[in-house]
Amino acid sequence: MSSIAQQHTSSFSVRDLDLKLKKVKLAHPEQSLPSPPSSDSGSSSPKQDSEESYFLRSLEECLAIYEEPSRPRSQSLALLSDEEVIMLANNGNIATYALEKLFGMDQLERAVRIRRAILSRASSTGTLESSSIPYENYDYSRVLGACCENVVGYIPIPLGVAGPLTVDGKQYPIPMATAEGTLVASTSRGCKALNAGGGVSTVLVGDGMTRGPAIDFPSAIQAGKAKAWIDSAEGTRGAPGSIRVDFEVRQAEELEDSDCRKDALRAGTEKALEAMQKRFPEMVVLALSGNYCTDKKPAAINWIEGRGKNVVAEAVIPGHVVKTVLKTTVRDLCNLNVKKNLMGSAMAGSIGGFNAHAANILTAIFLATGQDPAQNVESSMCMTLMEPTGLNGEDLLVSVTMPCIEVGTVGGGTVLAPQQGVLDMLGVRGAHPQQPGQNAQTLARIIASAVLAGELSLLSALAAGHLIKAHMAHNRSQVNTPAASVPVTPGAGFTSRA
Repeated sequence: MSSIAQQHTSSFSVRDLDLKLKKVKLAHPEQSLPSPPSSDSGSSSPKQDSEESYFLRSLEECLAIYEEPSRPRSQSLALLSDEEVIMLANNGNIATYALEKLFGMDQLERAVRIRRAILSRASSTGTLESSSIPYENYDYSRVLGACCENVVGYIPIPLGVAGPLTVDGKQYPIPMATAEGTLVASTSRGCKALNAGGGVSTVLVGDGMTRGPAIDFPSAIQAGKAKAWIDSAEGTRGAPGSIRVDFEVRQAEELEDSDCRKDALRAGTEKALEAMQKRFPEMVVLALSGNYCTDKKPAAINWIEGRGKNVVAEAVIPGHVVKTVLKTTVRDLCNLNVKKNLMGSAMAGSIGGFNAHAANILTAIFLATGQDPAQNVESSMCMTLMEPTGLNGEDLLVSVTMPCIEVGTVGGGTVLAPQQGVLDMLGVRGAHPQQPGQNAQTLARIIASAVLAGELSLLSALAAGHLIKAHMAHNRSQVNTPAASVPVTPGAGFTSRA
């Protein structure tokens, strides 16, 4: 064997061949022929055989196939290999964002695969095409036109289950999608303590969404006249259905879904503004939402008036459970809660942040159940309260007040199969057959109760000095953290290995 042939053999591997074939994977192999052997050589090297085992048609040939008027574009694309489609896209003949529409519903995964290749090769790193980001075996038909655009795959998040937790006399598993170690375990400990006291009781204080349009008037006098008309009986009658027009628009919660609810609220707001426009033609509508609502931003008005589901969750925990399960005392817990959650947050000027880590639990459940994760901003506003109760104050009364839990069980991310599976596990998937809105309300009650468990456990760990030890044991990746950089935290029962 010649030195050149030896060099080619040693520099080529089966993996190289596999990657090469994947790049030129044919939708219909019969439409593209193997490259013929070179006419001026009786043999070929292994590298030549592997790299020329398939050939690509010219841009002109591919364009002619793609633009053939006698068949749909989806059929034309089926006659082209992935590499030929990529060539057309790079030439500007195919819009990368429109691949799913062009390929059709039965070729959605192929559209995602080709988009990955196009974006990867145009990037500075070039890693996406062969990265570990998964894209196969996913139902993209549920995503298309509903959840995401320019899709290149999906991101799996570990899903744990805390509990079960007894809420209003019924047991529920607490689904939590998170990458933070100890969170599920800690919430489970809180569930155990709450269950030992009989579980959690919840109250739905309010249920309604707001939309605050931004409107403009030439003068304050004209704006005042409009406000006076809005407050009058005539203005109130002009509002359609359950919509009340003020300088905000509020709708009673009758739907199961944040997106559907917003659509209905948007339509009602538009109708109300049309009525105002007829009465006050000089009025200019600047935006359907003027941030007075307020959505996905912290705001005192939501903390005070509520938005979405306004839920209070409460429980009484016997003193002996506080000692045996939570490893602390009622007195220490109450003192810590006042100094940390109330005084500390007040000193920081917090809005709705009078809690230890409500956002942790709420966001994990949001991700697991297909909610809008950005709405954790206002949804996780929470006040945690603790006080002694019972004979001689030996038991613990604990509650959380959450006035802005914005959740739904229809539409949005709840159309995705895994998220629907989680909602099924809770028994709140879709619209309630008899009482519209009840499934979403139940989900909000579960979330508030889970937050109560998380608050109870974390504050207990802080009061007992267990938090750091737990995180060092369970929330530190040994794979990504060199052993020498992991600090040793002495605790009860610590003995040196030296």
